[in-house]
Amino acid sequence: MDKILSKYLSSLLLASFLILASIPAFAEIEKDWTVLVYLNGNNNLDEFGFLNMNQMEQVGSNDHINIVVQWASLKNGKTQRVYVKQDTNSSEVTSPAIEDMGKVDMGDSKNLLNFMLWGFKNYPAKHYLIDVWNHGSGWRRMKTLSFSLEHPFFPTDISFDDNSGNSITTKQLGEVMDQAARSLGRKIDLYASDACLMGMAEIANELSDSVTTFAGSEEVEAAAGWPYHTILKRLAEHPESSSADFGKILTEEFVRFYNGGGESRQDATFSAFDLSQMSSLNQSMAELSRVLSLVKSPEKQKVLQAARATQRFAYSDYADLLDFVNQLENQKLTSIPAQAITGVKDALRNFVIANGSTSSHPRAYGTAFWLPTSSYVYDRYASKYSTMKFHQETKWGDTLKILLKPKNSESRQ
Repeated sequence: MDKILSKYLSSLLLASFLILASIPAFAEIEKDWTVLVYLNGNNNLDEFGFLNMNQMEQVGSNDHINIVVQWASLKNGKTQRVYVKQDTNSSEVTSPAIEDMGKVDMGDSKNLLNFMLWGFKNYPAKHYLIDVWNHGSGWRRMKTLSFSLEHPFFPTDISFDDNSGNSITTKQLGEVMDQAARSLGRKIDLYASDACLMGMAEIANELSDSVTTFAGSEEVEAAAGWPYHTILKRLAEHPESSSADFGKILTEEFVRFYNGGGESRQDATFSAFDLSQMSSLNQSMAELSRVLSLVKSPEKQKVLQAARATQRFAYSDYADLLDFVNQLENQKLTSIPAQAITGVKDALRNFVIANGSTSSHPRAYGTAFWLPTSSYVYDRYASKYSTMKFHQETKWGDTLKILLKPKNSESRQ
């Protein structure tokens, strides 16, 4: 009788253990990293959300890292919070849903904030990555396919939600990251965009008070986005990584994947910034802005020639900052002191901690910024640009206005 009872109790304990092991409990022990992915599939990228979720499952959470996703799917018509566990099933996502949230407006910045605060509380870690997954258009409204400029009803900046028509502006992104950092009691270790055109000085500046390391792409990203399986494998092998180390991993693995390391070669750029160097970059750009605002014709035309020769991206008014100062230097303008050029170069050397690109972008050095070359384009976006911290710190928008002013409006001095 005792043997029968003992076997029964052993079986019951085993069954209870298996049931409990299958329930996604919230983490209680502080791990090295918690990766929080805000995966907005409420648009035409939905199928790639499934791809990336399966890539994450190739690695899965472990004793050192948590991988947690707020996953909205247009196809499924719902949003779930998922604790990613390792599996070998590449045809479906098997990780447990911690919470089924129904329909969520992923274009509302408050929902991004709520996800971050929930993640901090339930998955404590020494370091956090916030990854916003979706379409991106830099700091301004996206362009239509049929027009060179944006349509007033198209989404803006990042995280486009087709259900609501909403998206998160750069200003809103900065505000919610600031609120999240205050709640956490320290800066967020790493913010990165799995989205197009987000590797810009203007965007990084909005997050510089609340984030330690920033990462993103100067150019558009392939629809398949990050290779999560190789990125997370590297992190799992080196959970002691700092935010700068992780930024380098993101950069290396993203560019390697699209430079022949994945299934096909595609154009790619990626970089990581040390935001503690943001103020130094702003100061150097403020000096360059001041100098350029004083340039007279015909040297003003040479400044514009340098601007037109600068490495451009999918949005033709987005350009590489280091390449611009290189092009200025090549013009050998007597009215621009050498230290105004070298100041920006030195600041960028400290600011960009990782950078990579495929051969299609040989002069993509890591930091994009706004560089329109016509007054028409400038006028379209100048009002919004004036609200950007980068402009407020550097007066770059004012300098652009002076440079792009028609010749016949100049004074005879």
